Amino acid sequence: MVSTQKKTRKPRSGVSGNPAKRGVMRAHTAHLEQRRATPRDWIAGARLRTLPLSIAPVVAGSGAAMLVSREFHWVIALACLAVAVFLQIGVNYANDYSDGIRGTDRFRVGPGRLVGSGKATAKSVLTVALVFFALAAIAGLAITIRTQQWWFLAIGAVAIIAAWFYTGGKRPYGYNALGEVFVFIFFGLVATLGTTWAQVQYLPQEAWFSAIAIGFLACAVLLANNLRDIDQDREAGKRTLTVLIGKLPTQILFTLFLLLPFGLSVWFAVFYPVAWLSLMALLSALPALLIMWTYRTPRELVTCLALTSLTALIWAIFIAWAFFGGPIAVVG
Repeated sequence: MVSTQKKTRKPRSGVSGNPAKRGVMRAHTAHLEQRRATPRDWIAGARLRTLPLSIAPVVAGSGAAMLVSREFHWVIALACLAVAVFLQIGVNYANDYSDGIRGTDRFRVGPGRLVGSGKATAKSVLTVALVFFALAAIAGLAITIRTQQWWFLAIGAVAIIAAWFYTGGKRPYGYNALGEVFVFIFFGLVATLGTTWAQVQYLPQEAWFSAIAIGFLACAVLLANNLRDIDQDREAGKRTLTVLIGKLPTQILFTLFLLLPFGLSVWFAVFYPVAWLSLMALLSALPALLIMWTYRTPRELVTCLALTSLTALIWAIFIAWAFFGGPIAVVG
């Protein structure tokens, strides 16, 4: 006699044999795995594509300093570079933290954020931001001690405070159409002129013009970034300049900020012929401009942003070359 009793199988790993429940379990596990930030995610959070923008003012400022003294103070220059890079990375992580806890990044179009995507906790991102701010402060303190320019401490403190309140605090100025103003001041004027002054304690007019040009390019980068996120920022209540003036005025303003530095190139070339080579930066500027006026999806503006940042560095390199021209002495 054959038994009709069915054999039962024990579910594996304690999971019910119900397919629906297994699906829920797999989805939950995948969600947990998705939340873990990888080293690649943390590197992406630093937004490396914008870092040429922090290198450019140090290069241009050092070129203006060599115009004065015919010496390259490489230790001070490297310290200035450390301040600029660490401060920008700190700003990027601080923005990730502040926008993330506000919910601004919930529907972000560009590269994913750590807090907004849930891949990292707000506390961990804040900690990383503070570490980079501290590194920038240490490098700034080293410059201050080396140069004995103690008022640099006040400038550094203001820079860190401005970096935090771009998107942090109860009334972040980045949410009230003032981002471009502060970017022009700190990425352009403060970074470039500070680099020159730290090396030679003097500011020639070439340093001022270079600072203005770098400031314009920094504003262009921010405009490209904010145009990419215009719909999401409007929905989140983030009142950037782009949200207030709209797409077409932003495109026009971007064009002006991007091309004005090349007008200064022509002016510099009257006195420093090598400055004509700074027009080589148009090789990255013109594609950025083309994308700005023809883009169909917001994601294309990520490339525009990166090209604009690269334009600033290329322009600064050739302008610095034009300034020091001949042989120089390298000093510590």
